[in-house]
Amino acid sequence: MKLIVAVIRPEKLEAVQAALNEREVYLMTVTDVRGCGRQRGHTEVYRGAEVQIRLVQKVKLEIAVNDAYVEPAIEAIVHAARSGDTGSIGDGKIFVLNLEDCIRLRTGERGSPAIGP
Repeated sequence: MKLIVAVIRPEKLEAVQAALNEREVYLMTVTDVRGCGRQRGHTEVYRGAEVQIRLVQKVKLEIAVNDAYVEPAIEAIVHAARSGDTGSIGDGKIFVLNLEDCIRLRTGERGSPAIGP
């Protein structure tokens, strides 16, 4: 079992969800987040004054999957979240973490069966 954490551009969320659904990955937690990376923010004009925005809006996906779904899920996210053919700074990151255990509260199932197929 793995936990896939992806930080992507907000406007790419629907495309990523559609790509994951094509690969039978439906369950995820989505959180609006702000952060900075190589983009290092941008400048906006607010009430006539230039303001440096250092934390950029992003969306964080947390997806628990069984081992057979790890690579298809990663491929779906990369394909759908990348800007253009080669991508650009600010497209995001994917982290894959080992998932020690999972418990379905309703039934008490543990491990892979608690995640789903």
